[in-house]
Amino acid sequence: MLAFASSAALQGIDAKLVQVEVNTGESGEPKMVLVGLPDAAVKESINRVSSALANSGFQLHRTHTTVNLAPGDLRKEGPIFDLPIALAFLAASSQQDLPHLKDFLVAGELSLSGKVRPVRGALSMARLAAQQGLEGILLPPESAEEAALVENCRVYPVESLSHAAGFLSGKVEIPPLAPESSAFTQTPSSDFATDFADIKGQQALRRAVEIAVAGGHNLLMIGPPGSGKSMIAKRIPTIMPEPTREEFLEILSIHSAAGITIEESERAFQRPFRSPHHTISDVGLLGGGTIPGPGEISLAHNGVLFLDELPEFRRSTLEVLRQPMEDAQVTISRSAGKITLPCSFMLIAAMNPTPGGFGLNDDRSRQNTPAQIQRYRSKISGPLLDRVDIHIEAPALSINELRQAQPGESSASIRSRVVAARALQLDRFRSTSILCNARMGHAAIRKYCAIQQSLGDLLEHAMKELELSARAYDRILKVARTIADLAEAREIEAPHLLEAIQYRSLDRKVFY
Repeated sequence: MLAFASSAALQGIDAKLVQVEVNTGESGEPKMVLVGLPDAAVKESINRVSSALANSGFQLHRTHTTVNLAPGDLRKEGPIFDLPIALAFLAASSQQDLPHLKDFLVAGELSLSGKVRPVRGALSMARLAAQQGLEGILLPPESAEEAALVENCRVYPVESLSHAAGFLSGKVEIPPLAPESSAFTQTPSSDFATDFADIKGQQALRRAVEIAVAGGHNLLMIGPPGSGKSMIAKRIPTIMPEPTREEFLEILSIHSAAGITIEESERAFQRPFRSPHHTISDVGLLGGGTIPGPGEISLAHNGVLFLDELPEFRRSTLEVLRQPMEDAQVTISRSAGKITLPCSFMLIAAMNPTPGGFGLNDDRSRQNTPAQIQRYRSKISGPLLDRVDIHIEAPALSINELRQAQPGESSASIRSRVVAARALQLDRFRSTSILCNARMGHAAIRKYCAIQQSLGDLLEHAMKELELSARAYDRILKVARTIADLAEAREIEAPHLLEAIQYRSLDRKVFY
């Protein structure tokens, strides 16, 4: 007898429909055969399904059974097909009448006892179920919470194979999971463990960070060890605005597809903060693998990617950032397929002024020759620096300054200004797909960053003196627009433009 069940395979962060076909009662050796381009984990489903069926009170018929995962040219990976295979086998072998099986998308890993374990990509699969017009989706309880956030899709948490079979046969009632009950819908607490009030001094650096977050701009901090670069970077999440519902679903889809367990304390609506070590590979940063998956730049989507000790990263690794930073997406091609992943992140980077870590005005920096300093900084290419909107110096504070400095402004106060500036930008770009100033293209810059003739002459003069590229011209205008937004000014004025020009530290001749 032939039976069908609907499931899904993940390609990047997207789910593709997979039809699970089970045919029993065939002549031949009494065993179950799995076809349909499965990987090793999928092939092992046969053993897990057999034990789960036996320990759930069902039987394996002593006939030849073929399990096909269609379409056959789509590579299948992971244990997510255990539950749909087992349910389709019960229907095909007439052990259980499952009239509603065709109405649901099913995914779940089975333990040998028949319990259902969580799977990757539940949110993407729920979206697929809604697109296909199915009545709902059956998922493990741990995976159902994130899937419940998808509109127009009923999510039913099932705890075991027998529980799922009872529901599909109409003998067991399972209420769909309400989105409000999901831990992912909870508003994060405003009481962070870290706060900008912990930062003493560094007013210029704090100002630059506020501007960067307000406009979604990339930022590079240059300063000796102990100047507070990492300390400030780790507090950036405390001043970022909450993501919109759609932004959070994108974040959750990527993390779910990557198989990253989101801790209870991090499930609330908030943006990701990723800080990979400088030994990370190109694939780890960009994404890829035998079966392409998201890397750090995609895991930082709609959030922050912090690269500490920037020149210590391999140059080839840094160079792969250039196109994703420009396009806000990355396309990965492998023999197993090609995927396109979103990666609209804010880059926050930190570096020392010299190889020894000392500032240029520090006597100890003389141990490094100008050639060594130049070689150290040349690890970061000009095209990559052009894509960083703000360069800011972070001078070291003396012990006396640290003792006398008053506590800094709190994160809550800074965040209120950032949220107000972002609100202005959302209103300005309401008829476009742009969400913040940093994402403006050339046409939007001409429209929203228009300046007076006198300011244009001023900027042209600065461009010639600093030998800035055409890309830096656009970056300065976008940063000036953000500074004007923080000041609640309708037009870009001279103080806004002059401050924006100052944030090109690495372009100054004296800096070399």
